Amino acid sequence: MRSKTRVAFLATTAIAALTLAGCSGTGGDAEGGDGGSTSTTVMKLALNQPETHPSFIALEAFGEQLNEATDGRWDVEVHPNSTLGNQDEYLQSVSQGVIDLAVVSAPQLENVNEDFVLFSLPKVFDDIDHQMSVLSDQEIVGDLYSSLEESNNITVVGGLTQGERSIYLKDGVAETPADLKGKKIRVQESPVFMAMIEALGASPTPLPFGDVYSGLQSGVVDGAENNEISYFSNKHHEVAPYLSYTRHLVGADFVIINSDTLAEMTDEDRAAFDEAWTAAWEQHTDLWKTDTEKAVADAEAAGAEFAEVDADAFAEALEPLLDEFLTTDSQKATYEAIRGAAE
Repeated sequence: MRSKTRVAFLATTAIAALTLAGCSGTGGDAEGGDGGSTSTTVMKLALNQPETHPSFIALEAFGEQLNEATDGRWDVEVHPNSTLGNQDEYLQSVSQGVIDLAVVSAPQLENVNEDFVLFSLPKVFDDIDHQMSVLSDQEIVGDLYSSLEESNNITVVGGLTQGERSIYLKDGVAETPADLKGKKIRVQESPVFMAMIEALGASPTPLPFGDVYSGLQSGVVDGAENNEISYFSNKHHEVAPYLSYTRHLVGADFVIINSDTLAEMTDEDRAAFDEAWTAAWEQHTDLWKTDTEKAVADAEAAGAEFAEVDADAFAEALEPLLDEFLTTDSQKATYEAIRGAAE
């Protein structure tokens, strides 16, 4: 497995701002199990989603369970809405210990270890349940999750689903890839995402997520791709009311932690950490499913149209991407393990 040895450095001003925001610290005394007191290590977790998002809700519960299980020795303080910086800064911040934990998307990890490309490729996972069974299976992902410890001082705690991603447009449904020809589709700045949209005959247009609404409104882009929750919560349905269920990708986020911080835990506290994390991703998955249903219903009530597509035509167009991006033995072996878990 090959890992790139470092992450690009943040601008000095960004580091300074994050340092002011603070990293893990010792809080006030907490009541110990024997009636005495013990200091609390509060770990700061960076998140780019709002307080209403399933990730915030599940990670808040994660901190509460960890605090209770360790008699107050450890706690997690979730900072939503990108208040500790943007997601593309989180890897460096966690690596340096400026913050302790963060939620990053799969393409961010791909930048430091190319084997994470698996989680950005189309049709790797059948659905959310298949995805989460893999992302919680240490036999399949354990080596990947520890692959950044020596080079970047980062441990991957585990994965959270981003749900099934589909394409939405301003001016009509895309029943087949032919309907996307020449259209400008917003993508994350990732080689896989760029190639994916090109394979569908459209023109990939990298754009910061916060600029998608105005980009759709002004015609900078004709459409975008994302899950239903982001589609509705960011009001993209107002300017691109046609969502075509391409389901080209089941996206993934990952929670990362500074490896030195994790090593400070006793075996007992680490076991409590792992147990709280399992409860968190399970809660997140349940929330994701119910919130997706609500987002679709609310968007439809506001006038959005959701349409099924020619799934075989989209799958055929995207199939060559696996050969293009799965180039190493380790990538191919992990892919086979992932597909085996679906059978």
